[in-house]
Amino acid sequence: MRVLFLSPFLAQEPLGVMYLSGALKAAGHETRMIFLPDAEMASKIRDFDPGVVCYSFTTGAHTAILGINQQVKAIVPHIKSLCGGAHVTVVPEYIHEEGIDAICRGEGEAAVADFVNAVENGGDLTNIPNITYKDEDGKVWANEPRPLVPDIEVFGHCDRDLVYDAADFYRTSERKVIKTDRGCPMNCSFCFHHAWKKKVYGVKNNEYVRRRSVDHVIKEAVAMKAAYPLTFIHFLDDIFNINNKWLEEFAERWPVEVGLPFDAILMANMVTEKHIQLLKQAGCIYARIAFEAANDYMRNAVMKKNTTRAQLIRAATFIRKYDIRLGSLNMLGGPGSTIEDDFETIQLNIECRVDHPLASLLQPYPMTDVNDFTAEMGLATDTWEEFPVLFNRTSSISLPNRHLFENLHKWFPVVVRFPWTMPIARRAIRFKWLGGPYLIMYMLWSEWLVTEQNRLYYAAQGKKGFKTIPVVDFTQRVITKGFIRVFTSIFGKNATKVGMKSLKMSLNSERVMNHMDD
Repeated sequence: MRVLFLSPFLAQEPLGVMYLSGALKAAGHETRMIFLPDAEMASKIRDFDPGVVCYSFTTGAHTAILGINQQVKAIVPHIKSLCGGAHVTVVPEYIHEEGIDAICRGEGEAAVADFVNAVENGGDLTNIPNITYKDEDGKVWANEPRPLVPDIEVFGHCDRDLVYDAADFYRTSERKVIKTDRGCPMNCSFCFHHAWKKKVYGVKNNEYVRRRSVDHVIKEAVAMKAAYPLTFIHFLDDIFNINNKWLEEFAERWPVEVGLPFDAILMANMVTEKHIQLLKQAGCIYARIAFEAANDYMRNAVMKKNTTRAQLIRAATFIRKYDIRLGSLNMLGGPGSTIEDDFETIQLNIECRVDHPLASLLQPYPMTDVNDFTAEMGLATDTWEEFPVLFNRTSSISLPNRHLFENLHKWFPVVVRFPWTMPIARRAIRFKWLGGPYLIMYMLWSEWLVTEQNRLYYAAQGKKGFKTIPVVDFTQRVITKGFIRVFTSIFGKNATKVGMKSLKMSLNSERVMNHMDD
């Protein structure tokens, strides 16, 4: 059977649907991807004539999917719609939305293949584990998730051609993503992992956290290097330094067998100096650690990071000692926090001399503990339809003087790098009406941080030339992304009716994809 995946353009290739496509192809099905907006969407769908259309999305994007699915069903009335991803896993009530035939909760390789097999063969769609199905009479058949697969190598390597054939700029980008693991041992209150682990699957860390062998990861990287342009790897693992023996083998083999620079996220309370030595040996040029909040109560009692301030400072010190670019992940506007708490987080970043500070506005995603906190405090979002699509624009928590936190978020990376602007920021964030100009400042400064990052990429790749000059790199990216934003703001919902050739040409750059959502 022919299966169609539909998705908006994303900052990087979506690994989840690529793994699903691999499982479907292994089961004998044909898959295709369309990224939106696409002026030729209708004709492409008619030509492909799929029997199933699949979507994967997070909270905030869920409303738009309903409109897209309505268009698809008008083009191919017989098609079955299947939704997966973080939102439907924790909000299974989504099955009641008009036009949605089924949802897949949790990991979906086997479940999606079973569903498509049943659609193709006229089989029973009501009792497939992980699948909640709504029949033609509107009756909902909900099934429990199947046990997690302990050895994730059985899924093979993801089907990259699904995405690369649909959007050439993903293929030609020399920066590509790899994920070596599934699951996370931490219980951060704002993250979907603890919700999936405890509330969806009801398992412990030894079942939930799984990792591919170094050998399997290296084979994937070598195959990618042979098939596509590739000079840099972005590892998507939640915690790259989770296993000492794995890291030691990786550091020994990666530079010899792959030889590509990379970046990774580290967990501060697990970091040792040996870890950073090994990462430097392997070719890591940029490492991020999660500060989240400087205030101990906010970081550990509310966000449940289980990390001390001393551990954060120690990890940052080791990273800087070995001349690796230091990035930080921070959360502003948590429930019960004050604006002074967030200024304290800025001060911690300054103290650690963070090169690349990244900040988000904390969002109480469904089924997370922090969502429960905000509900108990009377600060929760009333409906998921009010949830922001982007987590780094506005806060969905009803904080007093919410604009102070939203404005400070825009000033955050500037103040960290230029501490003398702290007094200016304290006064400036009071003015709600200046949110627009602050957003422009934030976006431009974020692009400059990426320019600094690219200088390391170019040096590690041995690249030289006019385009690698920082001012040129920065200007090109700002102009390109400015075009994209103007395009989407002008055409909005009608963008699918507008020619996309110039947009695709503009996106045909690895640097454009960095910070796409900033």
